[in-house]
Amino acid sequence: MRLRLVPKDTTWDFFSRSKLWLGISAFMMVVAFISFLIQGLNFGIDFRGGTTIRTESTQVVDVGAYREALAPLELGDFSITEVFDPTFGPDENVALISVQAQEGDEAVSGETIRAVQAALREVAPDITFPAVESVGPTVSGELVRTAALAVLLAIGAVLVYIWLRFEWQFALGAVAALVHDVILTIGVFSELQIRFDLAIIAALLTIVGYSLNDTVVVFDRVRENLRRYKKRPLKDVLNQSINETLSRTVMTSVTTLLALISLYVLGGDVIRGFVFAMIWGVIVGTYSSIFVASAMLLWMGVKRDWSKPDDGGPAGTQFGTAPEGERA
Repeated sequence: MRLRLVPKDTTWDFFSRSKLWLGISAFMMVVAFISFLIQGLNFGIDFRGGTTIRTESTQVVDVGAYREALAPLELGDFSITEVFDPTFGPDENVALISVQAQEGDEAVSGETIRAVQAALREVAPDITFPAVESVGPTVSGELVRTAALAVLLAIGAVLVYIWLRFEWQFALGAVAALVHDVILTIGVFSELQIRFDLAIIAALLTIVGYSLNDTVVVFDRVRENLRRYKKRPLKDVLNQSINETLSRTVMTSVTTLLALISLYVLGGDVIRGFVFAMIWGVIVGTYSSIFVASAMLLWMGVKRDWSKPDDGGPAGTQFGTAPEGERA
């Protein structure tokens, strides 16, 4: 017996309460924006500045032991990453320790660096420190601007791509869903004050791609059905298209979430922020492809090309909006 997360033939009406879903989305976006203005983001070392210490030892890097040794120093935000490289020999065990600069300082003080080195020697007596590098606020500010530009360019590229592949109404619906996903993801990081670093920017760009993939699958089926059912109201066509792709959408999201939840539980502290962003992004991305992008398409209407005769009827072009009483 095959497992089905969604019944084989569904006829659910996704637009009976479309105003409610759009209202909830708008409310959550406003809350996220207010949280961002009031609390801001808990920027990590990448954006705030700090010092990175490279370590080498003949002993295997024990991230847990390193973290326990540094915990009493009250360094604030710090991360420990083991470096893997196929060119390393069996006795070359390398780690990168990043320590956030304190408020008002451009870099970690020399005294703090020496305290870190002394604490790590307690764990690995033969440890050496071949490189100590600092990232100042100027470089961090450039990273913030570059990261924001990367997200905006990705959304702009999506707008152009969908516009060329479908119609401008589809493009605006897809971009509305992407902006919704990005704002809610930034909002949850602001509200929970989870560390926000370059890995989260990578997660945001991945979320944009994932959400777009879901949206394009639905829109592709919508376009096919618009050609097939030329006189059916747009609301009915959208409902049928979402129902036809629902099994694929849910199965993809659930299998992705299973992998991400496993990484979140077992992956350790280094990737936990990235994985949390991905889990949240998959959930809101699946939601937005149905309840935001499609609802926006219904609200705007879509051009329907009747270039082919329909059962001998007249050919022509008109906007396939739902009747006034059915518009969400």
